[in-house]
Amino acid sequence: MVLRWIVNVGLLAIPIGATVGVLMGIESHRQATGQAPLFAGGGDGEGAGGGGPSGGGGGIVSGGNNGITISQYCQQFYGIEPQSKGVEYTLNPNQWGWTEGQPGALCLNVTTFNNHTYPTNTTAPEFSVTWQYPQGPESQPVHAFPNIKLESDVLPVALQALEHVNIIVHWTYGVGDEAAASTDAQALSQNLLNGNVAIDMFIDSDQNNAENSTKAKYEVMVWFADFGAAAQPIGQDKGVVSTQVLNGTTFNLFSGQNSLQQNVLTWLASETTESFTGDIAPLITQLSAMNLADYPAESDFLGYLSFGSEAFSSNSNVTFSVPLLSIDVQA
Repeated sequence: MVLRWIVNVGLLAIPIGATVGVLMGIESHRQATGQAPLFAGGGDGEGAGGGGPSGGGGGIVSGGNNGITISQYCQQFYGIEPQSKGVEYTLNPNQWGWTEGQPGALCLNVTTFNNHTYPTNTTAPEFSVTWQYPQGPESQPVHAFPNIKLESDVLPVALQALEHVNIIVHWTYGVGDEAAASTDAQALSQNLLNGNVAIDMFIDSDQNNAENSTKAKYEVMVWFADFGAAAQPIGQDKGVVSTQVLNGTTFNLFSGQNSLQQNVLTWLASETTESFTGDIAPLITQLSAMNLADYPAESDFLGYLSFGSEAFSSNSNVTFSVPLLSIDVQA
């Protein structure tokens, strides 16, 4: 797609996990006791303004050493690395196409277990993102890519050595400040939501470049959903290059270049896919097997993998919620 600057300007070691029910329960308690709501911006006293999330820092609600911690981050960039006894992840609000003072805002909410232990060794923190931005220019329509990035010793890995990229994910998108039970595409359309839900990966012949989202030669994306006319994969106007079916989900491949002259290869699900369990390695290795110009080679390295939502624009607050995510890269 377009440029994504994933900048880790700080590391915060916090514990992880919980459910939407816990979030709602804490929110009800805060309202009943006269405290500011979770989306009001937190302990620095900055509340929501103009009908959108706060643009400032965030509050923390803790459940004690054996409980949970719910933290909120509304900064432009902020690297959050929750402590884990299993696979580690970094979360980031990543408002790369927005600066403080401009219209719109975004807040990232992370729920962590204080004992640093999760259901499986690869389980990621539960998180949600509430945001609202006006429509941007056609030259730069994306305001943010709030995401969670896999931190794995397996990466970078040569494509010829890549065996599995196992993904278990469940997400929802809804209008308002709370996580939706399911995605109502019609309501999102009426709210003029433009955005997607995607895995974002980077590949290069140089291992160091493969780990850098701005220097890598190839960007490979897997879109589970796209909302609005503005959210279209690069190269969609040129038609489908290839098609592959994984666990009942049909993915169509599109190809083009972004403003950095990176070759962008996007697998787009043929319909909105809220839940997916499967190995997406074939979507990656097929690219090198096609032996086409401007496509990765088997000797190239996969060095970067994240999951999130490109936030283009929305008429009012929308919430992207990820109650379940597990990523397991094997080589």
